[in-house]
Amino acid sequence: MSIRERFKSTAGSMVRFAMVALVVGTFASVAVAQTTTPSTDSAAPAAAAPAADTAAPAPAAGSEVAAPVAATETVENPYGLSALWKGGDFVARGVLIIMAIMMTGTWYIIITKLIEQSLLLRSASQADKSFWTAPSLADGASKLNKSSVFRMLVEDGLRATEHHEGTLVDQIDLHTWVTMQLQRSVDSISNRMKSGLAFLATVGSTGPFVGLFGTVWGIYHALTAIGIAGQASIDKVAGPVGEALIMTAIGLMVAVPAVLGYNWLLSRNKTAMDRVRNFSADLHALLVSGGRLGAGKSARSA
Repeated sequence: MSIRERFKSTAGSMVRFAMVALVVGTFASVAVAQTTTPSTDSAAPAAAAPAADTAAPAPAAGSEVAAPVAATETVENPYGLSALWKGGDFVARGVLIIMAIMMTGTWYIIITKLIEQSLLLRSASQADKSFWTAPSLADGASKLNKSSVFRMLVEDGLRATEHHEGTLVDQIDLHTWVTMQLQRSVDSISNRMKSGLAFLATVGSTGPFVGLFGTVWGIYHALTAIGIAGQASIDKVAGPVGEALIMTAIGLMVAVPAVLGYNWLLSRNKTAMDRVRNFSADLHALLVSGGRLGAGKSARSA
């Protein structure tokens, strides 16, 4: 099976990612709607108790005096995310859900791509240690993991040399044919390593504007409600406007990890693909020369 066929599972993984992001976004929105903050009961008594004419009697010896217990209760935060969710319309709630999905997708891609890059770099180290010391290409390929991209490169290269004679491509010289097949394999690996980075770039560039749209929409509705009520005191303005500005903060929380993750993963991709291209060039020289693996190793070290 070629690299292109083995990487067809990418579409399935992206579908699973979309489903996970949607479910997590839904749970995040429900959790936001249920957010509450505890506060102590600070209500003052209506009237102070009259002072006693005489001093209170001292407690008898050996008796215990119970300490007063402050009454507490859980009340809803009037200026938190819960108020923003309950007071917002379908547009505000939709913006919150979209940003939750974007944040979930960002961290999913960052984690999965880091794992994928680590596996490729580990396979490169394994190929440098074991492949070039084998007596033949087949033996060298058998020493590599079945899921290793370097083993797939060797198998594609062997397949290209085996099927070159007696076919329509016989008119193409062996050097050109092997070069084309290995280049296609390297391109498939490169495309697989780049998958998901476009999503990070999109989130990094649009995340702040999505949050800003939610802010503008929230401030518009807050000012409309204040105008209808006819009151513009600080307690009427601070809450709604502050809740709307939370949208901008969430947008930045979504965009910043996406931008940093995109740049970091792009740099690691370059390092990983350099290892793949170097291996492909050495393998190409060995396949075209038709020599033993020992000769290829010497040419590689030169």
